[in-house]
Amino acid sequence: MTASTTRRGFGIVATGVREERRRFSLAVFGSVVYGAMTVADAWVLGWATDHVVTPSFRDGELATGAAVVASLLFVTVAILRAWGVIVRRLVGGAVFYRLLASYRRRVTRRYLALPMRWHAAHPTGRLLSNANADVEATWAVMMPLPMAVGVAAMLVAAVGAMLMADVVLTLVGLVVFPLLFAVNVGYQRLLSPRVTRAQELRATVSAIAHESFDGAQVVKTLGRESEETARFATSAEDLRDANIAAGRIRSVFDPVIEALPNIAVLLVVVIGVERVLAGDIEAGAVVQVAYLFTVVGFPLRAFGWVLGELPRTVVGWDRVDSVLQARGDMPYGDRDLPAPSDHDSSTSGVNGDADSRRNSTNRGRGARLEVDGLRFGYDPARPVLDDLTFTVEPGSVTAVVGLTGAGKSTLASLVDRLVDPDAGAVRLDGTDVRDLSHEALARAVALVPQHTFVFDDTVRDNVALGAGADDERVWSALEVAQAAEFVSTLPEGLDTRLGERGTSLSGGQRQRVALARALVREPRLLVLDDATSALDADVEQRILRSLAATTAAGAGPTVFVVAYRKATIALADEVLFLADGRIVDRGPHTDLVARSPEYAEIVQAYDTEAAT
Repeated sequence: MTASTTRRGFGIVATGVREERRRFSLAVFGSVVYGAMTVADAWVLGWATDHVVTPSFRDGELATGAAVVASLLFVTVAILRAWGVIVRRLVGGAVFYRLLASYRRRVTRRYLALPMRWHAAHPTGRLLSNANADVEATWAVMMPLPMAVGVAAMLVAAVGAMLMADVVLTLVGLVVFPLLFAVNVGYQRLLSPRVTRAQELRATVSAIAHESFDGAQVVKTLGRESEETARFATSAEDLRDANIAAGRIRSVFDPVIEALPNIAVLLVVVIGVERVLAGDIEAGAVVQVAYLFTVVGFPLRAFGWVLGELPRTVVGWDRVDSVLQARGDMPYGDRDLPAPSDHDSSTSGVNGDADSRRNSTNRGRGARLEVDGLRFGYDPARPVLDDLTFTVEPGSVTAVVGLTGAGKSTLASLVDRLVDPDAGAVRLDGTDVRDLSHEALARAVALVPQHTFVFDDTVRDNVALGAGADDERVWSALEVAQAAEFVSTLPEGLDTRLGERGTSLSGGQRQRVALARALVREPRLLVLDDATSALDADVEQRILRSLAATTAAGAGPTVFVVAYRKATIALADEVLFLADGRIVDRGPHTDLVARSPEYAEIVQAYDTEAAT
């Protein structure tokens, strides 16, 4: 392990200590008590040898008073030492698990704050590893740390007690300490790269496993089970080999670290016997020094445990910190990011309170959407959308039509600010969405994507989803989404659990539940990104007519829909015809059909494809 790794590792440890200062201090105090009582136990053993054991052999009878005193001393020391162990382990464990919980919350909060562009570049398996294995690796060092700090105090006390007992025997035994240090250094140098490699492979195994499970349907339908199994097995075997390599190093280190204190004890006993026979010291001094070397041998390993965890600490911290410090292309600006702490942070932003009040006042009224000079590209050199400018009037229905790859879904993501534009602006009632707080934007805009997600929860909780909606509002949203009929036939109605990812529902039913989820929040702008693709044409028509009726009455949201079916497009007040990232034409559907052969051909192709 390099000096840099050691220095960085202890710096990370210092961060954890600062965050759990009181509990860590109490755990260290318990460890110090344990160490002090261990040294006191050696002193009591030496005192009992000189005042109870030796006189009993010499006089042929037991000194009762001295024996009682020795017994009380042993019991007192044992109780205090047990208390120290309990405090160290209980409070030290609390420090470790509190740090795990704290950093897992921070990582997941940051995931929610980061833009979809960032998530697209980071596999889900790696994100799971960041929040789980990497956080655990970062703070695993905190488990042995209180003991290691207490051991340092114990060693100082033990060496002092040994020197008071006999200087010569102490110096003889201390010869082993440099050997212990040298063995630890060699151990860390050999173990560090192996532990680092194993930690990296854990993330790889997690990523492959998640990808295989997430794509289970593709794997099974294409008969790729054996290939996926082999791919996972290769990474799992690499992880196994890395762990075995680390285990081999530990298997050599453990016997050596156990043997060295015993060698010290043997030297002390051999030389101590000679000194007792020569009349230089009492037998109790030999027993005391030998016992101290016996008991300090095991706690010395705590230093090795701490040093052994430091490489994992550094690797885990780097991976976790890369998430916590990610700030590029943030969706709500740095001022709205959750602070990297365990406390809930406000996402209101500079205009948050005003935005929330205004949105609350206008709930149910359509918003005015303005897109001005919008430019965006996943690769900056190749824009997906370029120089888009249009306005959607409050309460209107606007459809976006174009070939695959024209940028329709990207435009929907920009309107809901899942990503930010490279140039230009998206405005809601004249306010740039980048100036709106997270809360205000979430209240004003609702996006329903084509691929909907349904939680393993009841219908009620899937629709309300923290919106605080009562059953009346839930049923109202389900009615507009044309979902009330099938929900009412479910075994337990709104209380029916839908299974993981809504497996008990059809694709169209899941889309209607997701639409109801958006509507129950009474958004001012409803963005539908092909959100009715799994529905029958007549069901889709009923949904869109219901939405159009509410918006026409001034009580519903402005609707911005990525559409494919001709009948759906015909319901829109205006159609934006998108091609190669630009608006090539716009207007009512009938006008576009009359003047744009390309548009008419696309819409006709949509209907032909839907019919087949």
